[in-house]
Amino acid sequence: MGKEYIERRDGGYFVKDARVSLDSLVYAFLRGESPEGIAESFPALRLEQIFGALALYMADRETVDRYLCEARQEFETMRQQARQNNPALYAKLADARQLTPTPGR
Repeated sequence: MGKEYIERRDGGYFVKDARVSLDSLVYAFLRGESPEGIAESFPALRLEQIFGALALYMADRETVDRYLCEARQEFETMRQQARQNNPALYAKLADARQLTPTPGR
């Protein structure tokens, strides 16, 4: 009597019946957050859903890690394309970052 916690939707993996991506939960877990800590960050999810999603990750880590790597590569490609298509915007953003004071300075 297994229960499905993750579903494939819109080209990604999501917690079933929720708008939270598997990516979000896995990255929080890899940063060292506990399932209870993750639940605090995602109040729309039950602890059972978080454990279920993380169990899927642990059971098929190679597949999920490959999916995450491909998603990062796709994001990087889109980011580079956006920089090429909008150089003036990115120059303004870089200037704004230089003007923003860093906390503690």
